[in-house]
Amino acid sequence: MNALKLLTGIAASASLAFAGPAFADSITLGSTDIGKSFSLNYDGFSDGTAITGLTGSTTFTLTGVSGNDYTFDYSVANTSSAPVTDSRISSFAFNTDPTISSATSTGAFAYTTLSSTYPNGIGTVDVCFKDASTGSCAGGGSGGLTLGQSGTGAFTLSFSSPVSALTLSDFYVRYQSISGVPNITSASGEGTISSTSTGGSTGGTPVPEPGMLGLLGAGLIGLALARRRTSTARAFAA
Repeated sequence: MNALKLLTGIAASASLAFAGPAFADSITLGSTDIGKSFSLNYDGFSDGTAITGLTGSTTFTLTGVSGNDYTFDYSVANTSSAPVTDSRISSFAFNTDPTISSATSTGAFAYTTLSSTYPNGIGTVDVCFKDASTGSCAGGGSGGLTLGQSGTGAFTLSFSSPVSALTLSDFYVRYQSISGVPNITSASGEGTISSTSTGGSTGGTPVPEPGMLGLLGAGLIGLALARRRTSTARAFAA
């Protein structure tokens, strides 16, 4: 009976895991990946509520690794659509492993801030790139990319010592001046890697695929039921 309860519990846990993501979004790059790029699509949310139509995208290309520095080209686009009638992307952000010691940027997002809080419950990010010289990653400038606009530039991540492999993860954008959505004027968005060119390692920490978990749960439930039937038949025979 104890074995039956154990099998049933494992099966239930496997079934509950159906909704879990297969991978955390991250990418690892090294000096052999110069010229490689990856793209992300971003949603929009405010205080835990998803905002339909609030979207953005980015593409990052590793252009150089020299000494303690990793240099990237970037492009950012505000792809928001109805019911959103206007918005502007005022910054983008991500975490690094190892943690950077400094950063510089040019182009549409020419200002950087390290280890600052990102809005909408995200918490501290390692670095953000902004449209204006403000004291935090929350925004405050009047620039950025409005509906349908895109912008480009370059940034350099510097470390305290040479880095053989750099992992970027937890990608975000900041939306401001939102209109068309009742009671919401600012929000954030989380990025999902949509494509990568050859090179680099994507994914992060793997977990079992949902389909495999479902099969495991179904198999364990079947085994538990079979044991129950066998135990019942033996009881009758006795």
